[in-house]
Amino acid sequence: VQLVESGGGLVQAGESLQLSCAASGFTFDDYAIGWFRQAPGKEREAVSCIANDGREFYADSVKGRFAISDGNSKRTKILRMNDLTPEDTAVYYCALDSPTTRFSCSAAWADHRVHWWGQGKQVTVSS
Repeated sequence: VQLVESGGGLVQAGESLQLSCAASGFTFDDYAIGWFRQAPGKEREAVSCIANDGREFYADSVKGRFAISDGNSKRTKILRMNDLTPEDTAVYYCALDSPTTRFSCSAAWADHRVHWWGQGKQVTVSS
């Protein structure tokens, strides 16, 4: 399994960015793809997720500002991040979880439940 990320970068507060994650190298159909982020000195936290059964998850801190959608293929996901704040500054990691469990794409989706990771992309928001 490979997760190739693109996007991210440096923006000012209030601006938008998007991240892309292209997943490949697998044939199973039961999976969830999303993003975690890790800010300096903080633990990695789940940000957003979408599962093949339609479940979606957004952390409270990003609800209403971030949206996950399909890219040019079902196995490519886009995370659109709007109205960014300096608190969103972190390294964002694409994550794939298979098979899904009741914890997938939920507030209980923790990094120890993730099986595959992308390389990470830096998102920096200046004030």
